Amino acid sequence: MQFSIKKLLPHFLVILGFVIISLAYFNPVLKGKEIFQSDIMQYIGMSKQQNDFREATGEETYWTNSAFAGMPTYQLGAKYPHNYIKKLDLTLRFLPRPADYLFLYLFGFYILLLVLKVDYKLATIGAFAFGFSTYLIIILGVGHNSKAHAIAYMPLVLSGILLTFQRKYIAGFLLTTVAMGLEIVANHFQMTYYLMLLVIILGIAYLIDAYKKNLLPHYFKSVGILVAAVILAIALNATSVLATKEYVKESIRGKSELTINPDGSPKEMTSGLDKDYITQFSYGYWETFNLFIPRFLGGGNGEDVGKDSATYEAFRQLGATTSQAFQESKRAPMYWGDQPIVEAPAYIGAVVLFLFVFALFLVKGRLKWWLVGGSLFSLLLSYGKNLGFLTDFFIDYVPLYNKFRAVTSIQVLLELCIPVLAIFGLVRLFNNFEKKEEKLKALKYASIITGGLALVFLLFKSSLFDFVGVNDGFYRQSYGPEFVDALIEDRKAIFTMDTLRTLVLVVLSAGVIYLFLKNKLQEKWVIVSFGALILFDLVGVDRRYVNNDDFVSAIQVNQPFEANAADKEILKDTGYYRVFDLVGGAAKPSYFHNSLNGYNAAELKRYSDVFDFYVSKNNINVLNMLNTKYLIAQDDKGNVFPYPNEDANGHAWFVKELKRVGSANEEIKALDSLDTKNKAVYTSQKGFDNGINSYQVGSLATIKLVSYKPNYLKYQSNNSNKGFAVFSEIYYKSGWKTFIDGKEASHIRVNYTLRGMELPAGKHTIEFKFDPDVVKTGSRIALASSILLGLLLLGGLFYGFRQK
Repeated sequence: MQFSIKKLLPHFLVILGFVIISLAYFNPVLKGKEIFQSDIMQYIGMSKQQNDFREATGEETYWTNSAFAGMPTYQLGAKYPHNYIKKLDLTLRFLPRPADYLFLYLFGFYILLLVLKVDYKLATIGAFAFGFSTYLIIILGVGHNSKAHAIAYMPLVLSGILLTFQRKYIAGFLLTTVAMGLEIVANHFQMTYYLMLLVIILGIAYLIDAYKKNLLPHYFKSVGILVAAVILAIALNATSVLATKEYVKESIRGKSELTINPDGSPKEMTSGLDKDYITQFSYGYWETFNLFIPRFLGGGNGEDVGKDSATYEAFRQLGATTSQAFQESKRAPMYWGDQPIVEAPAYIGAVVLFLFVFALFLVKGRLKWWLVGGSLFSLLLSYGKNLGFLTDFFIDYVPLYNKFRAVTSIQVLLELCIPVLAIFGLVRLFNNFEKKEEKLKALKYASIITGGLALVFLLFKSSLFDFVGVNDGFYRQSYGPEFVDALIEDRKAIFTMDTLRTLVLVVLSAGVIYLFLKNKLQEKWVIVSFGALILFDLVGVDRRYVNNDDFVSAIQVNQPFEANAADKEILKDTGYYRVFDLVGGAAKPSYFHNSLNGYNAAELKRYSDVFDFYVSKNNINVLNMLNTKYLIAQDDKGNVFPYPNEDANGHAWFVKELKRVGSANEEIKALDSLDTKNKAVYTSQKGFDNGINSYQVGSLATIKLVSYKPNYLKYQSNNSNKGFAVFSEIYYKSGWKTFIDGKEASHIRVNYTLRGMELPAGKHTIEFKFDPDVVKTGSRIALASSILLGLLLLGGLFYGFRQK
């Protein structure tokens, strides 16, 4: 027992250190402040209605009307029954946000290196190299929390896989199941997909190695165990997985039925996202060196160049006050790469990359090849349209690849692989001391490659680069050529400063290893030196972009939007209607109203089509059918005001004519001039094609909304004839159940995106209830899987105890 405590104590102290370091980096959380994240602000706006409903009723709604005229909440933080793996996740994220994610970065990577049999001291500095990688910190600054969440669990998943291949089948199975379950909980399927690609590369490396060593039975046994673990992990998340699978087909990530664009031109047919949209953010070839030199291409679109900069002086020459020039110089457009916008460089670290190159000459075998393979694979795919033949192949032929945008995100794989191999460079440095000559040779090559590269850029920057950005033409036209000259001068200055910084760090890193090999420095001081160098290097760059200035009071984060005069005026109307805000942005309208606006990367496809074709162009027919009672606009003086639309169709109405058209193209084109109050169009749908194209609507015919919740609508209708009613509600085929006088009925999709149904003559009560079967089915599977995992964990612990 004493031996076990003594053995575990260093790990406990390391983990405690991770807690302290995470809180220290994000120290304003200790004062109750919260980080201001732009994406989370949008999320709060989008999810306000469902959160208010949950707080008021204690129930969960899986539908919201506050965004995009109505959509499921599956991608807006829906909470599901029996989601016990989520409770485990919340337990692990016990620190205030975003310190919780930084802790998970450090903890997960530490476990990975321990599984790879790295000494805990080296595993600790490896965790620093991964956790403080600039991209991983930047995404916390802007609010890509689900992405950070998924990345943080990647090392744990790899740990379970590697344990299994190490013949620790029970531990490997259990860790893979739990880690993969947590990975799916993060709900960022793009990151999980990229992890799967890395696992395939790892699997290929291990397969080749197993074939060479005649270990194929063990390999396939391990694969079988891992497949079972992944299946159980998916089952633990059955509700979210099934709901997402159902929803994605109806979202912009699914295949569109349209073959035309809003301007009438032919549309490129794809089962996923548009190719230009996928590759909009593509890494440039020169940007590769951002991984090594932080502001190689200027850094981000808003760099702080300070009062001593040429940009500051340029603003002063343009007539700005000292205060104005100072503020503008804090967000100077220094980035001069090819991407539309970049928050900050994806800097891995000069020290880490030096160690990575050093390791290339010392590390052998399957570990090296899956780490190098994963790094090169992710780098090449991150080039996107700049390496078109490879990207096009993956978009066209690799399953699911076309469902995700921002191909640069795949660099998370190299940001994971490179630190692992870098640490193994130090592992090999400390092992096999008799191979000193081999290590000196590796040191020489690593120093020449990394230091020489930095020196070449430093000496020949003027002949290699012009420092001109893609937006400089706009700046030249708006501010004059002298302003652009000032930008270029500052870009050269920060390029020189950061390249020199990298060169110094390379020299220091090489010096530490050289002193060790010459017996001038002990192993423990080498570890301390590299820990200090890595932290100095990465934290120094991280703090340029995410620091205490990003924290504000909690109320500013939790209540990020303030109602303007127009919002307040509209909110006096307590009825049920929709608002189209032409001024307030994407998610702000959703915070206060049932809105046509919204902010989400997976909105419903049909509504997105209607928005692009008509709503964005203020087509009154379409605005009317969506029950848009108010528009928020701005007058010539910049004053915001509510414009009441008295012609809005209302909650529901009877139409006189129902016309069937032959295609989705015809249906959406018909909306341009359709008299939506009296006519509706539809395409042939299973269960409805009665051939009737006209209905008698009496002068006294009415249909009124008498009760409303986000997931429930109740109408009273009165019509002397059989009629067809159109409801100003977004159609979603899975989950909405319809009842006429308490008996289940059916409804169809009309006007491309609305609901419609035939009603018998007389007085009737019509109800719409959003009661998705996918949630019930998924919850039952999740409960059974959680019980099974609990039993397996108890069995594993009992078996381990007996073995001891």
